[in-house]
Amino acid sequence: MPMTDQSPSYNRRTFLALTGISAASYALGTGVDAHAAPTRGAVPDSPYRLGVASGDPGSDSVVLWTRLAPEPLAEDGHGGMPRRDYTVEYEVATDDRFRRVAKRGRAVARPDLAHAVHPHVKGLEPGREYFYRFRAGGEISPVGRTRTAPAAGARPERLAFAMASCQAWYHGHYTAYRDMAEQDLDLVLFLGDYIYEYGITAANLWRQGTGALGSAHAAATLTLEQYRLRYSLTRTDPNLQAAHARAPWLVTTDDHEVENNYADEVSQYGAGPEDFRRRRAVAYRAWYENQPLGDASLPSGPDMRLYRRVRYGRLAEFNVLDTRQYRDPVPADGGVPDGDHTDPRRSILGGDQEEWLYAGLRASRATWNVLAQQVVMARIDRTVGSGTSYSMDQWDGFTANRQRLFDVLTEHRVANPLVLTGDIHRHAAADLKADFTDPDSATIGTELITTSVASDGDGADTDNLAPIWLGNPHVRLYNARRGYVQVDMTPTEVTSDFKVIDQIEADDGGTVTSAARFVTEAGRPGLTPVSGGTQ
Repeated sequence: MPMTDQSPSYNRRTFLALTGISAASYALGTGVDAHAAPTRGAVPDSPYRLGVASGDPGSDSVVLWTRLAPEPLAEDGHGGMPRRDYTVEYEVATDDRFRRVAKRGRAVARPDLAHAVHPHVKGLEPGREYFYRFRAGGEISPVGRTRTAPAAGARPERLAFAMASCQAWYHGHYTAYRDMAEQDLDLVLFLGDYIYEYGITAANLWRQGTGALGSAHAAATLTLEQYRLRYSLTRTDPNLQAAHARAPWLVTTDDHEVENNYADEVSQYGAGPEDFRRRRAVAYRAWYENQPLGDASLPSGPDMRLYRRVRYGRLAEFNVLDTRQYRDPVPADGGVPDGDHTDPRRSILGGDQEEWLYAGLRASRATWNVLAQQVVMARIDRTVGSGTSYSMDQWDGFTANRQRLFDVLTEHRVANPLVLTGDIHRHAAADLKADFTDPDSATIGTELITTSVASDGDGADTDNLAPIWLGNPHVRLYNARRGYVQVDMTPTEVTSDFKVIDQIEADDGGTVTSAARFVTEAGRPGLTPVSGGTQ
């Protein structure tokens, strides 16, 4: 249905009218006074079937998440919960048996936020492991493990994190998360495409052993109920739940959380601006409901603040970016020399986010300056032989914006830029060059690109796109299997391990191996292969 409000600007009141959410739900879902009177009423059995999670760790805080859903695949999107409020209590302890409880509190799970809660727990100690759990009525959740970030001036000796992206549930099992949950990680970065908006049919259901899905799953996600159902289906995966419960996550979106290849308010498929703003509003709301996100990311109609900065002492600053919500439309000229992509007025980040990013980079005193973002930043010529062509959906469609960023990195001598990327369903790694047309020009940064968790099924070590990617001399790796990247960061170097899985369609018992490992030394941007992987 078209939206009734004709204005392109949406305040909170407009959002309430459009999507039926109340400001009180926001406040109560993020925490209430621990002494507040609990709501009454029996909680349905087994309400934690979507698991628990934590995210956005600070030096003294972390966001916790759960959603009450005893029947996750209920087609109305409410997970089998009655349409009433429930008090959810939480505990945070320094031991997994909760003998030493550090914090207690309550949040209210309300039906207009799908009975999700997002308590932002403060007053914790920096750089410390904690355990958490929830209680609703007599029902106690599984235990989650999290970790706060180090203090602002701390100099931690090591940070271990994983990168993941693109997890079309219907294309295969989440074996990558099975392996991830077995690692001792401080952090997981999710770089976009947590769900896919397409209908699930016999043609694309490659994940075997799932049983029959109801007809509601065959429809593309357009309504709030449909987006909620797709998140519920995705979150029923036990390996995904285990990875969420193992470490805090930093999450951002790409395009499929709303619609493939959208750009700000422009739909690739021709939906009018009013209709598309409505779709964005319900898609962002469902995203928030299902992620460990704090108050700053509360959506307001079709808008949601996702770009933010998380510091790990003096070791690293993570700049989490949003390359979809503010970008200019894809150039119509296909990337011809001196075409629209070179227009200095164009941005993939939008003016406000650009300024925020550059100010942070200029002021940073971190050893590693990380950009956690969605689409490939390195220049990728997609024509083998003479001539050139580029993907306008990636940073190649916004070359002036990329140059502005590179100018900030070089002119202000930003220490050790490290770009983390998803989107392409392939492992890749690239040196970021001052001049991509000159292989001998200075390397000014490093880009690590993670393959998909499931999207595109089993994949293979190589495919027909390999000659294109490896034909660019600054590209150091290409592998088309599924998996994730595990990163070990110290003050002197970053080691990136590109993990791959031999199969994911049949079951989740695939073998995980290393396709390649690289080291990037502090003060020496670029990629050096190390033993233990094959390229």
